[in-house]
Amino acid sequence: MSETVAGLLQVGLLIVALAVVYRPFGDYMARVYTSTKHSRVERAIYRTARVDPGSEQRWGTYAQAVIAFSFVGVVVLYVLQRIQSVLPFDFGRGNVSPGMAFNTAISFVTNTNWQSYVPESVMGHTTQMVGLTVQNFLSAAVGMAVAVALLRGFLRSQTDRLGNFWVDLTRGTIRILLPVAGLFAIVLVATGVVMSLKSGVTVDGQTVATAPVASQEAIKELGTNGGGVLNANSAHPFENPNGWSNLIEIFLILLIPVCLTRTFGTMVGNRKQGYVLLGVMGVLWTAMLAVIWTAEANGLRPLEGKETRFGIPSSALFANTTTATSTGAVNAMHDSFTGLGGGGTLLNMLFGEMTPGGVGTGLYSILVMAIIAMFLAGLMVGRTPEYLGKKLGRREVAAAAVSILAMPTVMLVGAGIAAILPATQGALNNPGSHGLSEILYAYASASNNNGSAFAGITVTNDWFQASLGVCMALGRFIPIIAVLCLAGSLAKQKRVPVTAGTLPTTGPLFATLLTGAIVLVAALTFIPALALGPIAEALL
Repeated sequence: MSETVAGLLQVGLLIVALAVVYRPFGDYMARVYTSTKHSRVERAIYRTARVDPGSEQRWGTYAQAVIAFSFVGVVVLYVLQRIQSVLPFDFGRGNVSPGMAFNTAISFVTNTNWQSYVPESVMGHTTQMVGLTVQNFLSAAVGMAVAVALLRGFLRSQTDRLGNFWVDLTRGTIRILLPVAGLFAIVLVATGVVMSLKSGVTVDGQTVATAPVASQEAIKELGTNGGGVLNANSAHPFENPNGWSNLIEIFLILLIPVCLTRTFGTMVGNRKQGYVLLGVMGVLWTAMLAVIWTAEANGLRPLEGKETRFGIPSSALFANTTTATSTGAVNAMHDSFTGLGGGGTLLNMLFGEMTPGGVGTGLYSILVMAIIAMFLAGLMVGRTPEYLGKKLGRREVAAAAVSILAMPTVMLVGAGIAAILPATQGALNNPGSHGLSEILYAYASASNNNGSAFAGITVTNDWFQASLGVCMALGRFIPIIAVLCLAGSLAKQKRVPVTAGTLPTTGPLFATLLTGAIVLVAALTFIPALALGPIAEALL
């Protein structure tokens, strides 16, 4: 069997697996967020935290809860790293430096999982398990909570309430993330993923680092987090030992973002609405997979930076999936991809995390873009735009615009400043267009909360630790605040009836309009920068 045929079979198996779980899992998540019942564990948590699960919050209060919870997470994770030397399972690795601890705390709380350190030599097991892994669950649950709050904005009318953040956070963690991650941790152990509390094992006089990998690997992929327990990430045989584990990890990355489109359709009472969003996500995901796969298969050094266990098709599939979501995990080194292949992974992030995007973030990002698309359609026909029975006025479009423009602004400003700093030249392993691509990729990854990297850039100095940390925070929380403001505005409106002049949003016309809007916004925003980086490199 040729490598290409094997790769196509893997893609086929992945699509079949997602199709099998799409309906039951998507509907299950809809029930999680619409149920009025609370489990015993949840009630105990509410009592301990002094939360009234029956109360609901306005958009501003919901946003304050998100920011406050995330801020506390950053502080706790920072402190854990700074006192690591007194924690068990430290293995003599000492306290993490202030700049690195700051960057890492923001990284994991924002679901970015950018890693400016070597995990095997910097992080102890307690910091990994109690700090980083906990945030892998919680940051993913925050993204889902914000997405559900936006859905309630469309569903409700003449109210200023969007639900209760603490209830949404608890349910997402306990009812969705914990059971699925627990199940697949066992599955990954069965495929050969390591699970050990030892610091390493000695083989033929050489010590190989080990860790409790499987439990963290499952949520790393399921929560679209991406931070590896080992430095080589999912290219390491202890994290990703074979083709089956590779396919399972890709499946986990796509599971929640894909199935949330079914959740959306179920909650709004029209599943065709979810199918349209899924179709747009699928078209862009497939197109970028074709670009990356073709570029790598026809490159001058096709196997450079790739695990020979996986080869080009599986490397392209993983790279496309991890950058089309907010995961950032890698089973191949993106810095070694061809100019066009590496540019494809970069463009995936520049689409704005919606093809299919991260856990929760993908759904609310594409819904925001749907509002922009309907606004553009309204301008063309001279009619006030509507979407899902809600009129899109100045406030709604402004909130959507802020959400969409936050990432490009933060990314381009950060990358522009970095490019002109003299110290940046010493941090680059490559000159010219590829060096610029490394800078663009780093700030796109941070601002879009992806976390993958062109590893040819060294980001351990204070400037990169601080600037990338700020980009991660702004790229995460500005869109969240804008989305919640949008949800609050939508919830206050009356529903408007469908008329002959209403543009249908369940057919190919709307799908084409939405796809075009996504591509157009990315092209107009980033083509000048891409032309100097990956495009120039591909043409050389």
